[in-house]
Amino acid sequence: MKTRLSALALAALLATHGAYAATPEDTDGNGSYSQEEMMAAYPDLTAEAFDEIDADGNGEIDDVEFNDASEAGMLAN
Repeated sequence: MKTRLSALALAALLATHGAYAATPEDTDGNGSYSQEEMMAAYPDLTAEAFDEIDADGNGEIDDVEFNDASEAGMLAN
């Protein structure tokens, strides 16, 4: 019985793992994320990957760009 409960608990944990992914903090309050803010949440994020996520090339990641990158699996912790 304990094995079954442990397996169920592990399955639940793995199923909700994405809900606990890092979220960048908009430290300057401008409504978007700078490269520094993104790299604080995603230390493995490269400048090249940031530029790829920044679809409009304005040097900031807005909510649409962030969500698109998340859905595409580009933001891994």
